[in-house]
Amino acid sequence: MRLALKSARCFGVGFAAAAGLFALPAQAQGAPAPAAANQGGASPAEPAADDYVEADGGSGTDILSADTLTLLAQFSLVAANGHTSFADGGFGKTRFSGKADGDLAVKALPIEAALIWQPHFTSSLSGNVSVTWQKDQEHSADLIEAYATFIPKRGGTFDFSAKAGLYWPEISLEHATGGAWSTVYTITPSAINSWVGEEVKVVGAEGTIHASLGDQDLSLTAGAFGFNDTSGTLLSFRGWALHDMLATGFGHFKLPPLNTFMKQAQAPETRSLFEIDNRVGFYGRAEWRPSSSFMVNAFYYDNRGDPAAVVRSLQWGWRTRFLNVGMVADLPAGLRLIGQAMQGTTQMGFKTNGIVWVDTRYRSAFALLTHPVGAGAVSVRGEWFDTAEHGSRMVHADESENGWAMTAALRYPVWKYATAFLEALHVESDRGARQRAGLPAKEAQTVLQAALRFRW
Repeated sequence: MRLALKSARCFGVGFAAAAGLFALPAQAQGAPAPAAANQGGASPAEPAADDYVEADGGSGTDILSADTLTLLAQFSLVAANGHTSFADGGFGKTRFSGKADGDLAVKALPIEAALIWQPHFTSSLSGNVSVTWQKDQEHSADLIEAYATFIPKRGGTFDFSAKAGLYWPEISLEHATGGAWSTVYTITPSAINSWVGEEVKVVGAEGTIHASLGDQDLSLTAGAFGFNDTSGTLLSFRGWALHDMLATGFGHFKLPPLNTFMKQAQAPETRSLFEIDNRVGFYGRAEWRPSSSFMVNAFYYDNRGDPAAVVRSLQWGWRTRFLNVGMVADLPAGLRLIGQAMQGTTQMGFKTNGIVWVDTRYRSAFALLTHPVGAGAVSVRGEWFDTAEHGSRMVHADESENGWAMTAALRYPVWKYATAFLEALHVESDRGARQRAGLPAKEAQTVLQAALRFRW
């Protein structure tokens, strides 16, 4: 076994926090530009009123003032059923679970508090550092993002921008970029973007070329990164989940009960930000906007991880690759359609008879329809997900899964600094590994939430 120095991880995260202080003028990630005909609600480039929006650098320098600081907080009343949540080391697909026997439980909970610092160094160079407290996170306060962005004033046919530090690559079409990476349409993001939030954060750098071709816009992005070697651990051992928990710089996620072999090989938790094999990963993104009301993109990711690399704490390198495609379309009558689909593979461990210990294929797709209601919006999302296990040290029938979910949400501003959400989420899934915990392989879970999200 190749042992990596754990100190390298701490150095890299600290470097990201110190050097990666920079931000991007943002919206819902990848949303199309505003359409002139859009009436009665947020345009495709406008997140919900309570969501953090990174301003452009302006013409002056502002390192530390009230204008550079934002405070976010969320409180929720939750009613949920189902057995132990993945957040507590179980097989539950949602952040919240019911009573010990799976029956409905009702709880009032603080969910999150975040402080965002956005300094402006020049009109082109700005910063973003976000620190958060989340329910169930390991440390009382932890780093969410810390990155630098260079965005010169656009002019002419071609333009260039760059970003470096600790950040999420631009994959999600459900989140506002920057700050605490808040959801725009619902409380709970899709299975795809829930996983992005927990296992696809990187320490890296990217450059983007933008081209304006008449009424059309095209952008191409290339990035290189590290400290994402454990990406794939949750997908293989737990499967997909739907929740709004986010990976932090120094925290971990618990794993559900593992099979007999894996209990000896893998730690009972996974750390989302870890460099193990000293290999540089890469990603690429292409986006096309043929009009102000339509956008399509494609994103390819490969962490180039070494599946046989492991540290003494039993955190492993994973070779994780995926392709994600996304689309946003503004339809008649104020409707907006958003969709994403992802397919990939992740591998871990040594080879037995030519087959690595863990070899998981994963797929998911969702479609979300949203419509303005006064100053707010109502949204409905349907999705499907599955994994297929082929590893030599995994029981294929137990470690594979399939499932689907439906979500309905209402968002409405109730005060200058607060927005209310109502959400109903229903998930059904089948995973044989639940039987290790004495549970049936199939489970249906429902979560009802009423939330207040504040922004000062």
